[in-house]
Amino acid sequence: MGSSKEQQKCECVDGPIIVGGGPSGLAVAACLTQHGVPCVILERSDCIASLWQNRTYDRLKLHLPKHFCELPLMGFPHTFPKYPTKYQFISYMESYASHFNIKPRFNQTVQSAEFDPSSNLWVVRTQDFRYVSHWLVVATGENAEPFVPRIPGIDLFHRPIAHTSVYKSGSEYKNQKVLVIGCGNSGMEVSLDLCRYNATPHMVARNTVHVLPREMLGFSTFGIAMALYKWLPIKLVDKFLLLATNFILGNTNHYGIKRPKTGPIELKLATGKTPVLDVGQLAQIKSGNIKVMKGVKEITRNGAKFMDGQEKEFDAIILATGYKSNVPTWLKGCDFFTEDGMPKTPFPHGWKGEHGLYAVGFTRRGLQGTSCDAIKIAEDIAAQLRTVKDKSYCDSHIILLNNS
Repeated sequence: MGSSKEQQKCECVDGPIIVGGGPSGLAVAACLTQHGVPCVILERSDCIASLWQNRTYDRLKLHLPKHFCELPLMGFPHTFPKYPTKYQFISYMESYASHFNIKPRFNQTVQSAEFDPSSNLWVVRTQDFRYVSHWLVVATGENAEPFVPRIPGIDLFHRPIAHTSVYKSGSEYKNQKVLVIGCGNSGMEVSLDLCRYNATPHMVARNTVHVLPREMLGFSTFGIAMALYKWLPIKLVDKFLLLATNFILGNTNHYGIKRPKTGPIELKLATGKTPVLDVGQLAQIKSGNIKVMKGVKEITRNGAKFMDGQEKEFDAIILATGYKSNVPTWLKGCDFFTEDGMPKTPFPHGWKGEHGLYAVGFTRRGLQGTSCDAIKIAEDIAAQLRTVKDKSYCDSHIILLNNS
């Protein structure tokens, strides 16, 4: 009796195989459709945009105005507000997929993807299929898996611990004393949400972070920065942003939120570290409703010890520690990505590798970066297809692959 791998059905894909059915995968598929190029999207969950549908808290809204978050070829409905809710964004994704007739293959977890030099094809294995193609598009993105840091003593804590990927609402923590580890946008917004349910969040701000007003004089702070960046050096743009921020919000250092030495836009472009956009968190910090703590030294059975010598008890811990790429767990024999699962070549050149390999959703520039790369990838694959006379070349190697 043969092995399970030998029994797997093998399907040749005339266009690219796209791994991931989130915004990145949908954007590439839509752009390919415009060029008449077929594709297959493999999605491990049972829905599109599963991160948005299953791993986001209820009160989440887009941090940037909607025109900065549109995917290629189709904008948001005019009836949507300036900052759409998570549910509006999900409905936009569903309309987008329907408009371009994109039908991902759900519940297809990619176990491995590897280039076969003998056939010049990519072989992608799921739990019950093998797919082969000239092109592989990695669209799993920067935020495929929750990142849980190793914190001394965390296994000792005998009360609830949750990552923000499973946090839905502060109603679950009503009147509780909650330790929130992380002070990025998620940590800040979860802390704000907890306040609305009379919980007492203690937010750990171990690292430096920029907090900017979401808007200045009715205009998006990010929009102002991008407009200025077209005309001024980045350091001048950052200097303006920080001067305006200190005027509007005050000096965050006074409240335990220390700013990085590098300016917010320069830091974002260099490392992908996003500034926090204030939607009411700072007012709660100033009033003492959100208590800012220095780094955690260790977790105890009932709470935590902090770097400044304090020790406190907590009813629950929420890890607002972000996400990471999962590419190294399934993409084999390829040095295009780092050990952290990010392209080694930075934006704007990190979208294309060798042997028909592409990456989308790894620019650290949000949905704008995704759109930019999706357009380039579709154009590049379409141009190759126009030069290939025998488009059934893939089929001639199925026998070889089935015997391998």
